[in-house]
Amino acid sequence: MTVALPKACVMGHPVAHSRSPMIHGYWLRTLGIPGAYELKDLTPEAFPDFVTHLAANGYVGGNVTVPHKEAAFRLVDQRDAASEAVGAVNTLWLEGGKLMGGNSDTHGFIANLDDRAPGWDVPGGRAVILGAGGAARSAAYALATRGLRVLVVNRTVERAHSLAADFGPRVGGHGFDALPQLLPGADVLVNCTSLGMVGKPPLEVDIVALKPSAVVYDVVYVPLETGLLAAARARGHRVVDGLGMLLQQAGFGFRKWFGKTPQITPELRAMVETDIRAKTAK
Repeated sequence: MTVALPKACVMGHPVAHSRSPMIHGYWLRTLGIPGAYELKDLTPEAFPDFVTHLAANGYVGGNVTVPHKEAAFRLVDQRDAASEAVGAVNTLWLEGGKLMGGNSDTHGFIANLDDRAPGWDVPGGRAVILGAGGAARSAAYALATRGLRVLVVNRTVERAHSLAADFGPRVGGHGFDALPQLLPGADVLVNCTSLGMVGKPPLEVDIVALKPSAVVYDVVYVPLETGLLAAARARGHRVVDGLGMLLQQAGFGFRKWFGKTPQITPELRAMVETDIRAKTAK
């Protein structure tokens, strides 16, 4: 009798660009785990049936990416606290015959900050988040859970107010016109917009008002150093890029599927960095 090897996958549409197979494949090899991690391109019509029959399709779990995170939220049997708060599921696993859903973006966001800027969470700290989309929701939840006062800034102020209302009095919403008044009190500045990403317009924010001790974090990781991070580094701020968030959130699912805790080694980070540079070179 042959025992099927544990398999996980990343589910999206499109999905060919995903670096998840590279990351998980590295961990499977270095940990000596007999298993596999695959790409599954699923249309919105095909996703529900595939995911509700995950075991029958031969998988122990997987990552969920655009455009399926909200559908996954609705389809799972049980959700963790982070996904309940954020309103999206990006990690699936099977537990006791149930389809479980989690949100590893919140874990990846905060674990990356802890790793790259230790001591960032000063008592009574304040964080300013730029943007009010899915990444901003994950960041707001993670930062508020760590006890920070969180100020969400968005060009459409109604979206900032709506996000803030979902997280209680520790989170506030503002328009971009309030940013000059908010920056001097910020201990952490986070870009959760797509501005500054390859192919997108630059993020135009003057960070001169930031105090020297403030940490500047950009969830964008293509390019590896955005204009915001370059400006912050030039001013002497500690900076945190988005690649670490990608790697940290990947470890959340790996533990669920394969039962081992993977390490984010310099070799792994260098491998992903090389791939990003090769695919973004002009």
